[in-house]
Amino acid sequence: MRLALDEAERAVRGGDVPVGAVVLAPDGTAVLAAAHNEREAVGDPTAHAEVLAVRRAAARLGEWRLSGCTLVVTLEPCTMCAGAIQQSRVDRVVYGARDEKAGAVGSLWDLVRDRRLNHRPEVIEGVLADECARLLTEFFRNR
Repeated sequence: MRLALDEAERAVRGGDVPVGAVVLAPDGTAVLAAAHNEREAVGDPTAHAEVLAVRRAAARLGEWRLSGCTLVVTLEPCTMCAGAIQQSRVDRVVYGARDEKAGAVGSLWDLVRDRRLNHRPEVIEGVLADECARLLTEFFRNR
């Protein structure tokens, strides 16, 4: 989560909402990809940290299936990102702060664990939640 927090701080420098994500290899020892929100930087509404990290991890592996991988993200993923997680077959999602307004991994919705879908990753929430939330709170307070 510390690596994801470092990525989130990079987002702030680019004028974006401070969300960072990393994808860990199946054995947990290597970071396959890291990303932060880049919507403002590149003018792309889909440039969320999670989507960018999943894309980069898949490119590195040369395969769209991220079976066995873990996605670590500072903020609970939204519906778009939850869809990308489900479609990429990530096995585990670890997130920091809950998103009561747009969270799709347990708060507002729980897309990734919907029994109607064919893939349901494990979800671990609240890792360094206070630090993750503080970064977001400070960002929006300063705007």
